[in-house]
Amino acid sequence: MYNQMVKKRVPEWLNSSLWSSPPSAPPIDDDRTQRYTSKPSTATTTSSDSVVEPPLPVPPPSSVRAEPPPEPQPADSISDHEDKAAAAAAPSPEEYSRQSQLLAELSKKTINVRELRKIASQGIPDGAGMRSTVWKLLLGYLPPDRALWPSELAKKRSQYKHFKDELLMNPSEITRKLEDNGTSCDSEESKSKGLLSRSHIAHGEHPLSLGKSSIWNQFFQDTEIIEQIDRDVKRTHPDMHFFSGDSQFAKSNQDALKNILVVFAKLNPGIRYVQGMNELLAPLYYVFKNDPDEEYAAAAEADTFFCFVELLSGFRDHFCQQLDNSVVGIRSTITRLSQLLKEHDEELWRHLEITTKVNPQFYAFRWITLLLTQEFNFADSLHIWDTLLSDSEGPQETLLRVCCAMLILVRRRLLAGDFTSNLKLLQHYPPTNISHLLYVANKLRVQSSG
Repeated sequence: MYNQMVKKRVPEWLNSSLWSSPPSAPPIDDDRTQRYTSKPSTATTTSSDSVVEPPLPVPPPSSVRAEPPPEPQPADSISDHEDKAAAAAAPSPEEYSRQSQLLAELSKKTINVRELRKIASQGIPDGAGMRSTVWKLLLGYLPPDRALWPSELAKKRSQYKHFKDELLMNPSEITRKLEDNGTSCDSEESKSKGLLSRSHIAHGEHPLSLGKSSIWNQFFQDTEIIEQIDRDVKRTHPDMHFFSGDSQFAKSNQDALKNILVVFAKLNPGIRYVQGMNELLAPLYYVFKNDPDEEYAAAAEADTFFCFVELLSGFRDHFCQQLDNSVVGIRSTITRLSQLLKEHDEELWRHLEITTKVNPQFYAFRWITLLLTQEFNFADSLHIWDTLLSDSEGPQETLLRVCCAMLILVRRRLLAGDFTSNLKLLQHYPPTNISHLLYVANKLRVQSSG
């Protein structure tokens, strides 16, 4: 289904050697009070005087957020947008200000999540090491009351460990565990006679059992899904050393992604695993694994699992094939995007869908189901997710506005194109200024509410 995904070139800074090994260990503060107390001075300074964070590379030019440009007209040329995207600029005063606002909000005993959403929707500065904590708050994984963080995190991480112990164990290990607990044991008489020990295997625990309750039968059914997960995980961002390569660090990250997806599949038999889920998981795990706090980075797998579940809860119907044609399925969501485009730019809508007959499903299916992770480079995807996760109503409405803005920003090329050229353009979306794209998407919200 996603075999034709085209990945954009990853910025060189993401392949820095800094990401090929775990971050250096800062002093651990359980309630993280001191981590968010200092004001930033430069783009690469640490966010707290008392916490030594690993040096962070300078963000790529495409991910730098400048002041919003004037409201664009639908006829803006694509060359203007590409020029803006290519222009290199230093971090703006606005970005510094936003970083200070986030630090101030995160330092409060009880965080105002509504205010946090408002600030984060404009983008979370790359060099401050805050994205991990902010995303966990936006997804509801961390409660607003910081005093509850240690107990809540300990409970969740313990629960995930239990899931792994129970769900990632193969039948041989389960049988051995039963034996260790005395469920299957040899008789003392056999031992006293010097006979070879032989376990008493129940029918449901026998490898040849075809019963529905047989642990071996279930194991063989799971094997196909596990093999698919393994293949997809190995294909995840092959141009990033963090996810790909022969290093032990990359392999451990692949193992973590695989564990999360297998546990999720077994806990959600109605959905199990659908190809492409690995692409949604990757940004979460990357951000959490690169948390400047070593303790939090070490628990990235558990934290990512629960945040992945929360993220998918708003999109799970898109991954259920039986619901494709329902009012909550993917086709209904794509229809809503079509209606949104018609509302804001009927000329473009008519040219695409009536004149050139470009069905939105040909390009929007991937845009929506993978939350735009395949349309932009990895750094830009993280900035888009800052905005998506900040929507109090859930990311889907914001996602549709961003998709609509993507169409409007290339309207001139689309209006001049035929079926073939337009389809190629939308399946290989050109580089663009992400700050400008999100600005246009926000203007669509204002126009709709107005």
